[in-house]
Amino acid sequence: MTYSLIKTLHILSMVLLFGTGLGSAFYKWMADRSGNLAHIAVTNRHVVLADWLFTTPTVIFQPLSGLWMLHLLDMPLSTPWVAASLGLYLLAGVCWLPVVWLQMRMRDLAAAALHDGTPLSPAYWRLARAWFWLGVPAFTAMVLVVALMVIKHFPGV
Repeated sequence: MTYSLIKTLHILSMVLLFGTGLGSAFYKWMADRSGNLAHIAVTNRHVVLADWLFTTPTVIFQPLSGLWMLHLLDMPLSTPWVAASLGLYLLAGVCWLPVVWLQMRMRDLAAAALHDGTPLSPAYWRLARAWFWLGVPAFTAMVLVVALMVIKHFPGV
């Protein structure tokens, strides 16, 4: 595979990763705000599905393709923008792993409440708050990773 092809797939993968994450977060947050239990249940189900279909493969592909490009360019991992990108990516991943569990748990709680005809439990809303606050550093880290991918250096350096 040529460098240009790997780079193109790397960029497309990042767009898919970023877009799926932002879109899922927006739709889940809006569903939760609606208070409509059926809407919340189906949205949670779709968010979990989107994570498995789109986010997980791109989370795996991103570092592999990035490392492959570095290898082809003979660029060390200690290059400042590379090291910073990897650190930020790791931070996003550390936030994302519990988010996956939270989303599956919220999906199950919403489905159970819908099935039983009961309101969402306080546990659901606690998980939703944790989900939101884990998303803040993860999203911020990913924005910075994209910026570093584009500028390939630290501003002013």
